[in-house]
Amino acid sequence: MHHLIRDRRLPIALAALVFGGADQYLGSLTTHGWGPWTEAVSGMSAPWLLLPFLAGMYEPRMLGARGAAGLGLLATYAALLGYFVMINSPLEGVSIAQFHLALFLRSQADLLVGGLITGPLFGYLGHRWRVDRTWWCALAVALAACGEPPARLAVNRLDPSTVVWAVEIAVGLALACYVVAVTRRSGTA
Repeated sequence: MHHLIRDRRLPIALAALVFGGADQYLGSLTTHGWGPWTEAVSGMSAPWLLLPFLAGMYEPRMLGARGAAGLGLLATYAALLGYFVMINSPLEGVSIAQFHLALFLRSQADLLVGGLITGPLFGYLGHRWRVDRTWWCALAVALAACGEPPARLAVNRLDPSTVVWAVEIAVGLALACYVVAVTRRSGTA
């Protein structure tokens, strides 16, 4: 158990599990009178890319790039597990008798397959940022935040909560500025 905590797998998995459950629960608050902003925040994709990036960034050096990719995958799937458990919980009005695992997994296939790609990729990018401050690795997360609202708008899937999307773009721009500042300060190209 001490080994799991030292190499951060258990804390990363638990934090990701809570993130996924909280994300789903936040989206359900719209029906409880919190307003459409909760669903818009819950529907963001960029935090789901930041999660494996942070997992890869905080892996111990002993695991290397491959270990960081694995931690990114672990974080992504732990978050998906939290999300899926919350979707199918009594908090969402679902009884155990209503749950059909095969049907549910088939309906979530796009998330499961996407996580197989984005989890390891962004875990690896987080590792590269931590080890040698490779600027484009961190910039990928910033661009995901800045680019999500215009991409959603282009396919007519942008929720009406424009303040949420403006904040996401602002956070992405702030992250990009941070990446540039850190890169310049550390002298990496």
